[in-house]
Amino acid sequence: MKIRILNLIAILSMHAFAAEPMAPIKPAAYKAPVRVACIGDSITQGAGAGKGKSYPSQLQALLGDSWKVDNFGVSGRTLLKKGDHPYWIEKAYQEALKAEPDVVIIMLGTNDTKAQNWKFESEFVADYTELVKSFQALASHPQVYVCRPCPVPEPGNYGINETNVKEEIKRVDQLAADMKLGGIDMHAALVERPQLLPDRVHPNTEGAGEMAKAAFKVLTGSPAPEPAVK
Repeated sequence: MKIRILNLIAILSMHAFAAEPMAPIKPAAYKAPVRVACIGDSITQGAGAGKGKSYPSQLQALLGDSWKVDNFGVSGRTLLKKGDHPYWIEKAYQEALKAEPDVVIIMLGTNDTKAQNWKFESEFVADYTELVKSFQALASHPQVYVCRPCPVPEPGNYGINETNVKEEIKRVDQLAADMKLGGIDMHAALVERPQLLPDRVHPNTEGAGEMAKAAFKVLTGSPAPEPAVK
């Protein structure tokens, strides 16, 4: 009970995610299915979840045929250009740009918390800003959403840690406000349910389902249908 209360206090202490949250997306306004590009690392790719049950896959199931959700996640990748495995040099990044999506969901930063990457933390905001702008410059003029990273239950794993995740959240929140981006709080979706992150980093199938529900609510303005996709 004490841990749950402390987590709730931590959530309430965080300021609002975006200065002006984006209006819900209306698929009827598009000539074809709304194209969603999910950018991220192994959590987006689906590590930890069952086959075909990554959060983008479950989001697709929730949204239905009026949407087309593509998964451009690559395991182990960093937001930081100077990180040990930067997302910037991946084929998936180029494919995401070429797809000219209508919506972009970015969830990077988890691997940046590792000591060898965090030494470049002063460049986190600048690199994140550049990544967002690379999508905003597309002819499709996508709506861009940035995610608070998933929580990392103590003591963390693989060098990934909650201390630096919380520092990233402050910066992602400010970026969202400054650039008028949408925000999806993947941290809040799981912070009170550490059992859904069995290796203390990667959400399992149910955890990925909670992430999908969080994204669904922000994109559509409506709660995800129950029961959760599993």
